[in-house]
Amino acid sequence: MEKMNIGGLQFGWELDKGRFTYENEDAVLFWISSAMRAFFDTIEEISGEEVSNLVFETTGYRQGVVVGEYFQNKPDVGLREAADLITNTYASAGWGKTAIKDLDPETCTLTAELIDSWEHKLNVSQGKTEGGSFLPAHYAGIFSGMFGTNIWYKVERFQLEGYESTIIHYFPSDITVTENIHQLSRRKEQDQITELEAIVEDKTRELKKLVRDLSSPIIPVLDHVVVVPLIGTYDEDRSEELLFKTLENLPAYKANYLLLDLTGLDNDISKYTANLISKVGSAASMIGTKTLLVGISPELGMEITNSGISLDAFDCFQTLQHGIHYALGQMGKKIM
Repeated sequence: MEKMNIGGLQFGWELDKGRFTYENEDAVLFWISSAMRAFFDTIEEISGEEVSNLVFETTGYRQGVVVGEYFQNKPDVGLREAADLITNTYASAGWGKTAIKDLDPETCTLTAELIDSWEHKLNVSQGKTEGGSFLPAHYAGIFSGMFGTNIWYKVERFQLEGYESTIIHYFPSDITVTENIHQLSRRKEQDQITELEAIVEDKTRELKKLVRDLSSPIIPVLDHVVVVPLIGTYDEDRSEELLFKTLENLPAYKANYLLLDLTGLDNDISKYTANLISKVGSAASMIGTKTLLVGISPELGMEITNSGISLDAFDCFQTLQHGIHYALGQMGKKIM
């Protein structure tokens, strides 16, 4: 193996085995603006911006914890010395120049200044306007491991915004990558629920309109004779809709007789249905149209009788045909 010592760090190559080592550990090299960019772009394309940012942040943090715990287990290496070793090691690996400032073991706080990091170069090649989350979270993970307490970060500025460097502040926090994952999952679930609710609301609105259009038709069967079938159960909204449409359109047909066909009504007749029949009959009579009730089955007749609803004001017929023949007879006509 060919080896090289740079800044006290060992690099090695075994070309016949296709192996590269960094500090005697297997490592790989990638071009930032091509191979690394393709890798990150693919993750963002598949996952979307919000999810991919969390993936990078979580990965960076958890990798940093491994590094921090490694130095925590070395009591002979002080905190300040460990910070210098880490930044020098990362600089030799092409991670950019990092300076750790205001390191306070008592308050577990510090500030990191990053210049020309690989993430910054990657973001530049991607044409982004805001810096990434991998390295800020990575150093949070490092110092979480070293301090033995959860550390989080706040970016003061990104080099990508035109500054000479990226400035990041670190401090103890209850924020964790696990909680961030859960929050994202909950947001995604809520977004899906909201989207589904909107779809359901749109479909319900369309269905209600369709039901109104289909359940309140005025059918001209003969000159001056129209039929309005009542279907299903009527609540307040459906009752008002049918009443309005019927009275609005009756004059256009010059109807002498309006036949309310009760064949399609539920046997369990509601107060809205009974009131609807009375209102339609009364209103129609005011414009010169007589209302007949047709399609009253024995079951519906029993239900009306037991409910105490009075339909004495109307002529009632068992079938639609009977009602039509009666209306024609009253007008001096008959079907030949």
